[in-house]
Amino acid sequence: MKSRMPPYGTRPRALIRIFRLLSEDRTSPVALPFFAIILTLITASLLLLVLGKNPLVAFAAFLRGSGFMLKSSYAGGQNMLTDFLSFLGILSPMLLAALAVIVALKAGLFNIGIAGQMLTAGFLATVFVGYSNLPAPIARTLVILAGLGAGAAMGALVGFLKYRFNIHEVVSTIMFNYIASYVTGFFINTYYVDVMSRSSRVCSAASRLTITGLRWGSMRPTIPLGILVALAAVFIVRFVLNRTTFGFELKAVGLNRDAAMYAGIREGRSIVLSMLISGALAGSAGVCYYLGYYNNILPKSLASLGYDAIAVSLLGNLSPVAAIFASVLVTVFQKGSVYMSSTVKVPQEIALVITGILLLFSACTVWIRYRAKMELEKTKRAKTGNEERI
Repeated sequence: MKSRMPPYGTRPRALIRIFRLLSEDRTSPVALPFFAIILTLITASLLLLVLGKNPLVAFAAFLRGSGFMLKSSYAGGQNMLTDFLSFLGILSPMLLAALAVIVALKAGLFNIGIAGQMLTAGFLATVFVGYSNLPAPIARTLVILAGLGAGAAMGALVGFLKYRFNIHEVVSTIMFNYIASYVTGFFINTYYVDVMSRSSRVCSAASRLTITGLRWGSMRPTIPLGILVALAAVFIVRFVLNRTTFGFELKAVGLNRDAAMYAGIREGRSIVLSMLISGALAGSAGVCYYLGYYNNILPKSLASLGYDAIAVSLLGNLSPVAAIFASVLVTVFQKGSVYMSSTVKVPQEIALVITGILLLFSACTVWIRYRAKMELEKTKRAKTGNEERI
């Protein structure tokens, strides 16, 4: 009499399904980021429990601080909608910075100079447009163009140094971060400083990528225009990468430069143009950050958002559309940290720790997929062996 064996050896069916979701090409782009998020939430919950706090209360506080849930009370002129609009204001540069990382990584390059490119673009747009008396339509258009141009110039220079002199882009972008920080800091402290705040003087309202001064009943909303720029950039980048010859060449160079060159693809052109586009996206993130969400520049300070964008791009599996959802998640932790800290009585820096944990698990997704594939192979071999014995 033949004994009945489980269809996949001794492993539970649920575990087999998880291995399939994590390893198959069709499902892994969604399953792997979701798995990284689950691991992050579990780890963060354990950390909060060690601190003696309720994880559910802390996570709810993150959502309330970002405008996704009602708070117990609001200041004058504020409500859940104003909090959400403020959340969209900081989401815009986060998403644009993540797209900058994605474009560079698709070409096999690591643009770690997002923060410096943001700062340079924000500073130049502030000096040449932000302090002018131009009308709003012209000023805001010039701000966006200045951000694109400044960021593109820095990115193209990094790409040229990489191709012409084989200077690694990580080294050059880190050095440019320092150069941008200290050069802009010198000019701000010398010519454009506000003696009270010790930051740069505020820009004109007409040049900001934010509409302020509105009143809807008792509410005083601030409408971010940068979110329109960011969403447009998502679909433009997606179209270029997936529907154009240039996008194909760029990804081919990123996957295998030798094979791409053998196929006739100009490696130098792809490297320089990919960094140019990456820099342009970083520059647009800079103007949305310094002339949108904020209205000034703190000298000799780089935005941590430029580094958080790395976590967003990895969590989104280098997909422009998935980067929207990844940006929302990371921005919730960043934006809601102040309210969480004040209500739950946990240090605000815990949000940075959670973001770091998320980056760690996101970076491990390739290894997680490999292990899931290996475990699935072992299970199939065990099934075959059991059937042969029967």
